[in-house]
Amino acid sequence: MEQQKTQEELEKREMERIYRAILRAAADKVNSDDKKVIRKAYNLAVDAHSDMRRKSGEPYIYHPLEVALIVAKEIGLGATSIVAAFLHDVVEDTDYTLEDIDRLFGEKVARIIDGLTKISGVFDQNISLQAENFRKMLLTLSEDVRVILIKLADRLHNMRTLGSMPAYKQLKIASETLYIYAPLAHRLGLYAIKSELEDLGLKYTEPEVYRDIKLKLREEKEERVKYIQKFSAPIRKKLKEEGFEFDIKGRPKSIYSIRNKMKKQGVSFEEVYDKFAIRIIINSEESREKADSWRVYSIITDYYRPNPDRLRDWISTPRANGYESLHTTVMGPDGHWVEVQIRSSRMDEVAEKGLAAHWRYKEGSSKESRLDEWINRIRELLEKPEQNAVEFIDDFKLNLFSDEIFIFTPKGDLKTLPVGATALDFAYEIHTEIGQKCLGAKVNAKLVPLSYQLKSGDQVEIITSQKQKPKEDWLNFVVTAKARSKIKSSMKEERKAISEEGKEILQRKLKHIKIPFNDKTINDLARFFKLKTSQDLFYQVGTGVIDNKRLKAYMNERSGGFYSYIKSKFTRKGSGPKVPESDKDSKNQVLVFGDDEETLDYKLAKCCNPIPGDNVFGFITINEGIKVHRVDCPNAVRLQSNYAYRIIKSRWVPSDRTNFVSILVIKGFDRSGIVNELTRIISNDMKVNIKSINISGTDGYFEGIITVVVYDKNHLDELIENIREIEEIQSVERKYKK
Repeated sequence: MEQQKTQEELEKREMERIYRAILRAAADKVNSDDKKVIRKAYNLAVDAHSDMRRKSGEPYIYHPLEVALIVAKEIGLGATSIVAAFLHDVVEDTDYTLEDIDRLFGEKVARIIDGLTKISGVFDQNISLQAENFRKMLLTLSEDVRVILIKLADRLHNMRTLGSMPAYKQLKIASETLYIYAPLAHRLGLYAIKSELEDLGLKYTEPEVYRDIKLKLREEKEERVKYIQKFSAPIRKKLKEEGFEFDIKGRPKSIYSIRNKMKKQGVSFEEVYDKFAIRIIINSEESREKADSWRVYSIITDYYRPNPDRLRDWISTPRANGYESLHTTVMGPDGHWVEVQIRSSRMDEVAEKGLAAHWRYKEGSSKESRLDEWINRIRELLEKPEQNAVEFIDDFKLNLFSDEIFIFTPKGDLKTLPVGATALDFAYEIHTEIGQKCLGAKVNAKLVPLSYQLKSGDQVEIITSQKQKPKEDWLNFVVTAKARSKIKSSMKEERKAISEEGKEILQRKLKHIKIPFNDKTINDLARFFKLKTSQDLFYQVGTGVIDNKRLKAYMNERSGGFYSYIKSKFTRKGSGPKVPESDKDSKNQVLVFGDDEETLDYKLAKCCNPIPGDNVFGFITINEGIKVHRVDCPNAVRLQSNYAYRIIKSRWVPSDRTNFVSILVIKGFDRSGIVNELTRIISNDMKVNIKSINISGTDGYFEGIITVVVYDKNHLDELIENIREIEEIQSVERKYKK
């Protein structure tokens, strides 16, 4: 009994210790009224969780208290967030309701708790549910960023205490952390939390690697400290002479980042050359931060030679998460590369505490930062979320975690896009309407296709046309979530309009052939054409895919004939014919069917065993699709006389008579009509299909890329020779994809 009482006293003292640490951390952000509300929340949390313990055996209340301490000390949030951190598990795990929280602590706290409760199961074995919960998380981010910040603090404490969990849970939680929480912390500017989450994630996903690197860093510590002192000595002296107030810190790179370098570069721990960084933090007024940072850079490079490829200026162009710093890598004493980070004390706080510090320094400024732009972009995306949550998470991850490029408008305004973004992404970034009407683009005054991948520093002018509208193939080369969302939305609207028109057309056609337009007929038609919904049926009628000929086939099927049904069922997808199992040895010839000589799935009839070169015909069976018979088959006469409507014309053709896409790069002297002559030769004279064409000219010289569809290499060579006969053409080369 005495021992139990002593344990309770120790636990109570520990709770009070953490509570006092929270108040100290938030001292500059809370007043006496705030402290009363914080104490009230603390008392409620202690009472609500009084009988609960964690897997480790310690009181559960330690968890919300530690989360609140991270929120106050490491993120730098104020009273509302501290109260929400105390109470973040109360609604989910105890008898208290959201209404109770609203009544006791107000709407703001209740809204944050509601957001935290909604995303408590963000990761689930069910992928669609997981994706839906991720979207919920983003919704809470767009409504109140504090929800995500408290969630990150919650995850950080869970990772710090993960050792008490069984191994399978450790792996699951650590993997989730590396997958979503660490990148989110990075994107929100919380570098210290991001690094710790990554290191702890590695600790449980690759424990041996983690221990090995940690041990080696510990062994190098004494040597590293001496080297940092040696490196810093002349810089300290010069900075003092120049009148700077500063602090120099040297610390090793995170274990996770060292592991990443080892994997990416294929090197050992000993071969990673920049295992630590030196940070120089100067006390400068905001108006002088940039100039002072460059002065410090100048002093450093007076002593140590910089690597010109490793200069990163995130002061002139901050990262999207608000990060500002000047990074350079210099050759230090004894031939070691050293990364040096130069920043002001304000920049350092923003880098360490992310959003909280960012908004504190932003107060009173009307200027919207790129971090605000990013939050606004999330809001915009979520206004009209895709129905398919899995697609949504895939689209968003491309933008949430990607590196950035910086693109200029014709007027010199700066836009930020993810790496891999195209000219069309840029058009949508400017404005949705510009994206929808985008016809082409000029990058650095040179005409480029919409799919052109942009590079940092490009200046882009968008060309629009009122006649242009989004196309489905645009989705193949846009990468920003905004562009993908808008294109998909537009395609859905267009599809809906075409479906409505198709419904009216189908109604008229069925009336004409005296078939009732009712649910039974529509379901029969959808089944006949292998379509999932009536909307798919109406859309195909509206686009002309289902025409009079195919509707007649449906009528035949109603009375026994169904060639079009088999055609739609057995038409192969892909670029070339697929030889059936029974015909794998016949590589030189393939079968084509019908007047259009299409490649369809088929089987060779065992009664006559046709081979390539035989005169054959196709017979549409009830259950086995198309069976191919020789024309002199013993069953031919019976089949052709009794089932003429099931016979489909067939013949063998050379297997190389298939279609192949090839890209030609054409250069020459520009003149009026050159494009017309090129297309005439390609389309009319050579009967070659042009898949796409992009030609741009400058100062009397033009370059073009033409994508064509040819039968084989001989066909392509003949085409190239014909193009070369045009007097102005200087070169025609076949382009090979890398």
